[in-house]
Amino acid sequence: MWKWIVGFVVVLVVVAGGGLAVLASQMERGEDGQMRFKFASGEGPEGEPVSLASAEIGDLTRTVSAPGGIEPVTSVQISAQVSARIVGLPFREGDQVREGDVVVRLDARDLSALVDSAEAQLKSAEAQLDGADAEYKRAEAEVGRVRELFDTGDLSKSELDVAEAQFLSARSMLKQAEQGIEIARATIKQRRKDLDNAIIAAPIDGTIVQLNAEVGETVVVGTLNNAGSVIMEIADLSKMLLQAQVDEANIAPIEPGQQAIVYVNAFPDEQYQGSVQRVGLKRQVGSDGVGYFQTEILVETEGKRQLLSGLTANTDIEVERFVDVIKIPSQAVVDRRVDELPDDVRDGDPLLDRSRTFASVVYVANGDSKTEARVVRTGPSDLTHTVITAGLEEGERVVVGPYKTLVDLSHDRLIKDRDADDEGDAEADGLADDETPATQAEGSGDDAEADSDEDGEA
Repeated sequence: MWKWIVGFVVVLVVVAGGGLAVLASQMERGEDGQMRFKFASGEGPEGEPVSLASAEIGDLTRTVSAPGGIEPVTSVQISAQVSARIVGLPFREGDQVREGDVVVRLDARDLSALVDSAEAQLKSAEAQLDGADAEYKRAEAEVGRVRELFDTGDLSKSELDVAEAQFLSARSMLKQAEQGIEIARATIKQRRKDLDNAIIAAPIDGTIVQLNAEVGETVVVGTLNNAGSVIMEIADLSKMLLQAQVDEANIAPIEPGQQAIVYVNAFPDEQYQGSVQRVGLKRQVGSDGVGYFQTEILVETEGKRQLLSGLTANTDIEVERFVDVIKIPSQAVVDRRVDELPDDVRDGDPLLDRSRTFASVVYVANGDSKTEARVVRTGPSDLTHTVITAGLEEGERVVVGPYKTLVDLSHDRLIKDRDADDEGDAEADGLADDETPATQAEGSGDDAEADSDEDGEA
């Protein structure tokens, strides 16, 4: 009996020792120096499944993004220069007009009457001029006779003074009458111009984008303190600008001539090329209190959908281009505390600045399927990639995801390429699918042969 008890105890010891050995194989020492199970972080015996990407040589463009609104390059607001009632609007909103087309007709009866009145005033002034000229000639002859009589002593000095005063007065009245003629002529010119302004023509080729008045309404002429009536707005929609609001923190590299890509919110599946035309010189403040500089971007619309005035849009302005640089997906670069990096990573690394709290790190996949924390020096970034100026060579593979793995990823961790596994599974599935018909065919053939043999034996 005791032999059975001893044997049972020996078996228990062996099983317990094997279990401890398995547990020990699944333990690892973390960067903090403490031991933990590999399974605790989701890492299985074959490694943590991650996505990898290779450092590649390519070009990268740094951009500055800004919101804004689409506006025509040329836009004209049509207002009346005279106060009158609208009697005709030949075009409606959305109609195309050519330069010189009549777009507004005003009631011209009062204006025509004013022209007639001005012409009558001219005739009155001309009559006054004739009378003043006759009076001037009479006074001139009179003062000549008085001077001759004064020289002979037949008239006194006082009588000569009266004659000369009358002459000067007549000459003044003549000049006044002459100026009255000029005033009357100028008044006629002004009244005729007002009459011409009763017909308003389009100053440019374009589209009526807004109509603010109807036939029968009376338009008001603007003054210094009061704005006049805007009857309509005509815009050339063939040339459009994006009035972008570039944040003051990003305005420094923006210059005229830089290329840009414009994204119109109304057409999310389309994008337009553009170029910077002008950069505002005065800082403005938006409704949210953020300072910005107005930047005009000419949008290329040839062969594209016609853009409407007032559409909201965003733009990416290309401010700097880098050629033949090493770049990797931006999510591969993570920040790690310098004092938590392993000693073999920190010691002797010229890229590591020990005076800083954090360092930029990427995790390189070594040949033994383990991670290597590598300190790198980063350059500019675009929307997806970051330039690596030092610390990484072309072709080296780095961990780019998933994010939840990158957050806790550490040095010398066992990993595996999950994308490669997915491809292997897909190939296996494909082979299985390809073999199935053949296998079925072979099976059918075997069954047929068996049936044939049985028939022969029968």
